[in-house]
Amino acid sequence: MSVSVDPNHHQSEGVPAPSAPSVPDRGEELRPHAEDAFAAELAALAAQDDRPRPARWRMSPWAVATYLLGGTLPDGTVITPKYVGPRRIVEVAVTTLATDRALLLLGVPGTAKTWVSEHLAAAVSGDSTLLVQGTAGTPEEAIRYGWNYAQLLAHGPSRDALVPSPVMRAMAEGMTARVEELTRIPADVQDTLITILSEKTLPIPELGSEVQAVRGFNLIATANDRDRGVNDLSSALRRRFNTVVLPLPESAEAEVEIVSRRVDQIGRSLDLPAVPEGIDEIRRVVTVFRELRDGVTADGRTKLKSPSGTLSTAEAISVVTNGLALAAHFGDGVLRAGDVAAGILGAVVRDPAADRVIWQEYLEAVVRERDGWKDFYRACREVSA
Repeated sequence: MSVSVDPNHHQSEGVPAPSAPSVPDRGEELRPHAEDAFAAELAALAAQDDRPRPARWRMSPWAVATYLLGGTLPDGTVITPKYVGPRRIVEVAVTTLATDRALLLLGVPGTAKTWVSEHLAAAVSGDSTLLVQGTAGTPEEAIRYGWNYAQLLAHGPSRDALVPSPVMRAMAEGMTARVEELTRIPADVQDTLITILSEKTLPIPELGSEVQAVRGFNLIATANDRDRGVNDLSSALRRRFNTVVLPLPESAEAEVEIVSRRVDQIGRSLDLPAVPEGIDEIRRVVTVFRELRDGVTADGRTKLKSPSGTLSTAEAISVVTNGLALAAHFGDGVLRAGDVAAGILGAVVRDPAADRVIWQEYLEAVVRERDGWKDFYRACREVSA
């Protein structure tokens, strides 16, 4: 017996029929990929780049470095800096990708490892999405390949049933693959990369075949050895990488510039107030983070205890962004001390017992006595009570 279904049944009952989800227009993404967000700059660089390009690179190594560090092209196009730091670090990273050595970006949390990795892949290959996100639960299949089990059960192992990983796709297409938080991945899964990086091939024993990397393939990994729960890289795997250490910003002004630039980019996507309105508060946040991180005040006169958190540039960006949101939705749109106080407290006090004591001592011994910081002291005292 067949049963017919009235497609207008929902309407007849007074309930609207479900509609297909709408697809957002280009430009409405909360966080567009680097190759989309900076497409105009990448196109301008590629059009005016007359230097030699490695196989399958979208632009020359010089142009890639210019994209990351910023500059002005002959036609007047301004390339905004994506990374604020020593030029030589970027040059070494780009040069590494032009060889057969993989690149390992190493540094403490908040030194822009992921940011640099994404923009390098976007500039070199025009695609930053060939990404493996490392976690404690990352399986070997995320790096090698998986299977479409419906196809596998129906027809057995075959190319059609194989699901390539981002790394396998990069090898086959001569692209740049990314592995984020490599030291978060279990050690036995990490070592899956050894054959890929040394032999430039990925065996597929089930099919009696392999995937060989074509020219243009390389891999960027990021790692840090400061967080809890990291898995040290084996010496065999570490030898397959050229390691570039990304340092913390050298000066307070450099860090203020980084925070201001990144918060401005995030704020525009969230319709938040302009950063220049709150530059003084950004400078205060950066000063507090740097002093507690370094264990000494900016003038070098007072030694401080450092809390358990890293107090990185990335955390400063998060505190200021949240403060701007508070100012926009519950204030007058101008970033003030009260908007960032709670965020700073949350970043500093990770261990409720030890860190709270350190924070209170810092407030009373440093902030309270600092000229022009009375409003900041009061705001921090209110949220710390």
